[in-house]
Amino acid sequence: MSTPVPPLGKLTASGRFAAVKSLWLVPPRVILQRRASRTLLMHAIRATARVVLLVAADIAAFVLARAAVNTLQTSHRLEPLDAATRWAVPPLGSAGGWQMGAALVVGLIVAGAYHSGDAWRSPRRILSGVLLAVGLVLWRDLWVRGLAPVVVHYLTAVVGLGIAMLLARGALDRLIGRLIRIPLFHSPAERVVLVGDPDAPDCRRVHARLTHFGVLDTVGWISLGAPEGLDPRPGVLGTLDDLWNVLQHNAVDTVVLCGTVDDAQLKLMLEAVESAGVRLLAASRYERLGWVRPSPISYRSQPFMELTLPSLRAQQLWVKRAVDLLGAGLGLVLISPLLAFIALAIKLDSSGPVFFAQERVGRGGRTFRMMKFRTMRVGADAEKAKLAHLNTSGDARLFKIPNDPRVTRVGTFLRKWSLDELAQLFNVLRGDMSVVGPRPFFESDLATYRDHHFGRLGARPGITGLWQVSGRSSITDFEEVVRLDCEYIHRWSLWLDLEILFKTLPAVLRRTGAY
Repeated sequence: MSTPVPPLGKLTASGRFAAVKSLWLVPPRVILQRRASRTLLMHAIRATARVVLLVAADIAAFVLARAAVNTLQTSHRLEPLDAATRWAVPPLGSAGGWQMGAALVVGLIVAGAYHSGDAWRSPRRILSGVLLAVGLVLWRDLWVRGLAPVVVHYLTAVVGLGIAMLLARGALDRLIGRLIRIPLFHSPAERVVLVGDPDAPDCRRVHARLTHFGVLDTVGWISLGAPEGLDPRPGVLGTLDDLWNVLQHNAVDTVVLCGTVDDAQLKLMLEAVESAGVRLLAASRYERLGWVRPSPISYRSQPFMELTLPSLRAQQLWVKRAVDLLGAGLGLVLISPLLAFIALAIKLDSSGPVFFAQERVGRGGRTFRMMKFRTMRVGADAEKAKLAHLNTSGDARLFKIPNDPRVTRVGTFLRKWSLDELAQLFNVLRGDMSVVGPRPFFESDLATYRDHHFGRLGARPGITGLWQVSGRSSITDFEEVVRLDCEYIHRWSLWLDLEILFKTLPAVLRRTGAY
């Protein structure tokens, strides 16, 4: 027996007719609007939880850093260095207590280090907040104690707090990523619906990036096509015409547009997400060119999207050269005992010179002699043709042989820890290389270059770079190496150089692709 259809209306006390519909007759728009307040509340809870966790982590890192400084100043073992520590380490009075803690939170807020997305992970924003906070606290002391001690305390405080904040943010990021993967942990992970073709390379790349750390829960896909009947592909919930129903029957927080839609389709999406209180994120059509920075601009009331390509220009080259000179000079002074020990070990291990020089291609295609500590026996270059069949990359431009028989015992150790490349600091001083830059190649490789390969010659080659921190010798695709080099040139900034330098040491310690 079928269930009777409920009446569609009744007379109110005032005599007016009011429509009454059961839930199954209510349009999806109304149902989504009823749920919108809950969805918006979840977004607010996530944002609040993020800020609270970050503030707690920052305060904890500050307290631990302050405790470490207190231990350093009160340790009896450092009494012979008491004068030096008092000169170099900031005092722990009010300026190093609650004032510094409060200024640190304020500085991070101003720098945008509590924003959503990747903003709170950004080393640039974190270090900018630390620079501002320490400056706010020590500004008064500049007029009371003089320039020299305040500058020293400013630098030590920035370095100490900067490292503490970066470590705390990194630890929090890893902790959240691990907790999300625990089934019993009821996480507030965002539930995401992706709009686009699941088989398209760009859409797959966006999906992979969003789900890499497991923080986002992918509900499924909305196809932009209009196939007859249901889309048989797994994970496809329907077409764009079904978006209202998909949002109605699935607890969705965010819609991510991966493909390209026309104006009518975009209007439909905006109406649906607005009614549901759902966020709409559109992957830029310029996402495949990661270094392009689109920004809105208007001329005579006509809106445009300006595409800028930040790369190494004259002023940037001057800044980069000044930083290279300072870094290479200080580096050679600090590690000079290590360099002497490496030279002695090479001499004792095998006959031949300590250094090995090769012709490489630098900025603008100019050649230079790149210095390295010798890691192979004398005459190893002449044996290269005989060992070509052992090249694991299959590309002569990326000549890599695991367990190369030409490498000496000391050379194996130096290569494993990338110590042989420390000699390139002399190339940096001479202006042939930079501390951070593209990978240097051989002049003979230029004959095989295609037009887009020459873009990597737009900067001085570096001791380290995106290639080195992305896998080193484990990257055996020449096109991928060129892509990383060109991406570095187009995205260059001092912050990018600092980011690569911070990643270099962990990459060396992991020894991934080092041989």
